Amino acid sequence: MGLFSVFSKKKQKEDLEKGIDKTKQSVFAKLSKAVAGKSKVDDEVLDNLEEALVTSDVGVRTTLKIIDRLEARVAKDKYLGIQELNTMLKEEIVGLLEENNSGDGADFDIPENKKPYVIMVVGVNGVGKTTTIGKLAHNFKKVGKSVVLGAADTFRAAAVDQLTIWAERVGVPIVSQGMNADPASVAYDTLRSAVAKNTDVVIIDTAGRLHNKINLMNELSKISRVMQKLIPDAPHEILLVLDASTGQNAIEQAKQFIAATEVNALALTKLDGTAKGGVVIGVSDQFKIPVKYIGVGEKMEHLQIFDRKEFVNSLFD
Repeated sequence: MGLFSVFSKKKQKEDLEKGIDKTKQSVFAKLSKAVAGKSKVDDEVLDNLEEALVTSDVGVRTTLKIIDRLEARVAKDKYLGIQELNTMLKEEIVGLLEENNSGDGADFDIPENKKPYVIMVVGVNGVGKTTTIGKLAHNFKKVGKSVVLGAADTFRAAAVDQLTIWAERVGVPIVSQGMNADPASVAYDTLRSAVAKNTDVVIIDTAGRLHNKINLMNELSKISRVMQKLIPDAPHEILLVLDASTGQNAIEQAKQFIAATEVNALALTKLDGTAKGGVVIGVSDQFKIPVKYIGVGEKMEHLQIFDRKEFVNSLFD
């Protein structure tokens, strides 16, 4: 690993620790309360720990799974001190994330046999969808990939304008037909441009809100079908962007979009502004969909590839 890579990794770790500090402080306060006055892990400690995790927005289902696994380890080892609880907790959470393929810590890269690599981005308005697309484009460009954006959220003029601003800021081309254009047509034109120019990555923005789930399903399915006329296996990635600061509401949003389309990657934004970062663990576990990106600040480099070990260590150390 080169000197630049070492400094880059160190900076990413610092940004992560700063970005999830509010969640860390909240979780630590609750964990400290859970084990106060105790010298060993017993049923009362586990009950208190369960409450601490649920109120940290890990979610009931995921919390119960973690507690069950801890109980099994306590029963097997007979006696475990409080000092060991933190280590066990980290191991079990990392294990859960690994089971769901969340946080492999890879770089901003694409499979060698997928060019252009097509990412369709979905999510409700206000979660940071357009900003995430801009930051994705920046990071792909930073590692030497060519990128084109497709402004297929044509229901709001602001969405097209915002994406255009990001394209200019990052220095990547954008395909746009303006407000009220057919989203599938925009997506098709974007892919056609990408193929003609041998572009590495295509990122397609989509509408954040349609009248109901059926409309949403039909629109996203149509966009996919039209893109497949050019690239049979497109989109390769359907990325659902969720606002971590909404806590359990993010899980409800995930249910709606997962029912409407074949989401296969998650991005959790705005972690720096919330104490509800535990939702990263819960949403990955509940839907068995990998968390691929996390947003830990406003700058372009603050969109990070999710690394489960770094995240859990930063949260509990």
